[in-house]
Amino acid sequence: MGVLSFFRAAYDLDTLDTRFTNSPSTPYKTVIESRNDEIPGKERAAKWNSRAPPSRWNTPEFYLYFLVIIVAVPYMFWVAYDASRPTDPKYAKYERFLSPGWIPGRKIDASDAQYRTFRSNIPYMAALLLVHPLLRRLYNLIVYPVNSAGQSSRPTLEEADQRLNQRATFDFGFALIYLLALHGISAFKILAILYANYQVATTLPRKYIPVATWVFNIGTLFANELCNGYRFSDIAAFISGPPTNNSLLDSGSALVSWGSWLDSYGGLMGRWEILFNITVLRLISFNLDYYWSLDRRSYSPVEKKQVDPAALSERDRISIPAQSKDYSFRNYVAYAIYAPLYLTGPVITFNDFISQLRYKSATIETSRTIRYAVRFALTLLAMEVILHYDYVQAISKANPVWGEYTAAQLSLLSYFNLHLIWLKLLLPWRLFRLWSLVDGIDPPENMIRCVSDNWSTLAFWRSWHRSFYRWSIRYIYVPLGGSSFRSGREAARSVLTYVLVFTFVALWHDIQMRLLIWGWLVVFFMLPEMAAGFIFPKRKWEQRPTAYRMLCCVGAVANIFMMMMANLVGFAVGVDGLKNIISGIFRDFSGFVFLIGACSALFVGVQIMFEIRESEARRGINLKC
Repeated sequence: MGVLSFFRAAYDLDTLDTRFTNSPSTPYKTVIESRNDEIPGKERAAKWNSRAPPSRWNTPEFYLYFLVIIVAVPYMFWVAYDASRPTDPKYAKYERFLSPGWIPGRKIDASDAQYRTFRSNIPYMAALLLVHPLLRRLYNLIVYPVNSAGQSSRPTLEEADQRLNQRATFDFGFALIYLLALHGISAFKILAILYANYQVATTLPRKYIPVATWVFNIGTLFANELCNGYRFSDIAAFISGPPTNNSLLDSGSALVSWGSWLDSYGGLMGRWEILFNITVLRLISFNLDYYWSLDRRSYSPVEKKQVDPAALSERDRISIPAQSKDYSFRNYVAYAIYAPLYLTGPVITFNDFISQLRYKSATIETSRTIRYAVRFALTLLAMEVILHYDYVQAISKANPVWGEYTAAQLSLLSYFNLHLIWLKLLLPWRLFRLWSLVDGIDPPENMIRCVSDNWSTLAFWRSWHRSFYRWSIRYIYVPLGGSSFRSGREAARSVLTYVLVFTFVALWHDIQMRLLIWGWLVVFFMLPEMAAGFIFPKRKWEQRPTAYRMLCCVGAVANIFMMMMANLVGFAVGVDGLKNIISGIFRDFSGFVFLIGACSALFVGVQIMFEIRESEARRGINLKC
């Protein structure tokens, strides 16, 4: 394979996640076995080609679009770079947020605390990515050897159980060590929460499990936030009451001092509650998967569906419950504190996790994992280069006077701010997923598309934090009844469902008013798209496909502006910052001129997005986003 072919393969959807290029109901072993058979692939492509329009890439229309892209993209980078130059008069206001960089003559904008923490710990995480799987191999070889018929043979049920016990025992032990290293004495607080949640699932009467699970876990989110992680010094102060001066040896003061001493052993990450939200999703997953499994104790879903447990499709891995003996406390802790996915995810359901412990997923292939690692490294390089030349985040942190910037600078600084937010989330998610792949577990990919390759509010949430989206569908959206707009009553119920889903999503991110506003804005901005789909159904435009495409493109441009505003409010500048940016853009006539140019550029970009999806459809791929 040549260099160009390798990089082309690295940026193929199949490298990102096999779930994107194969049906969730098709076992991946079937895909592997049919690789040398070109007939199924041709049949699938022919089926989709009959539906998709012919390619427009080599048409005069798209040649014009390419010309616009060639001019617009460098201009966008130049505007952001021009506002970040040391010669700019406003540079001195935010220079204190910059750090020495590794590109000669440039500083780096590492002002974002989340990315700065991730960046400084990359060497340690990379070492852990290699050491953890090696420790597992040593453990498997020395401590818990398992006799296996080999990778090429189908494992027996006994061998599958042995593999699960082997992996789960190691994961349980490593989880305890990992918790102690990360959080020190606070590891016992986490284990206490896990134990309480396990008791909710396994001791309460069946009908109370769902409600009790939600009440307990949402209550835990609030309690963690309000109690600041239950510091021992605060607990001691509460128990001992207000200090007294009646004794030289104040027992209350001694208790508080002892609590402070315990707090000093907080491990590498003393504030464990900040990243515990992702663990809450796994706790809910375990409880509800266990609850649903109680309906199927009288029969084996595997036998009923007559499927091979060693070659389940992804849909079956999620929907078919684990065996009753698998819902043990050991497996529960091994899942909830699985080291590669503990801090940031991606989220994987308990059923899927147990299935992959029992049988290695056929999607894990060394060549694909190497390509995925290279793609991660290139993404990291892109982030570093941008931070050396566009000081967007430092400018935002310096409380700037937005009126001092031009309309183009305000718009494009906001635009790049959203891209940096996307990248700072993308990088840890991919690094920890890479670690999981190296370790033999294949979780869903969190980011499907670049943040610039999204035009639909509804589709955007299928591609952004996709594992959380899938989790929300399985555990919130579907149990609430999904959505339907066949009548006014069903439409109202569906809107309420969306409000409840995004309210939880906002509270899960952080208990802040601006995030609640963000969640409600997302639902509000979904309504025009839903209404447009109802008013302008595609079937009525079948005889005028070009006119329909242009109409959709106009609506998509409006959608993009609304999504940018919602995400700027939720994750960047807040409501007041957005107001200042908008007023700065429209303070004079030049802002209106720039807006017209920006809409034209976005129109071209959306046409490119449409054709990308049509190209995927001609390959038989439908990501629905």
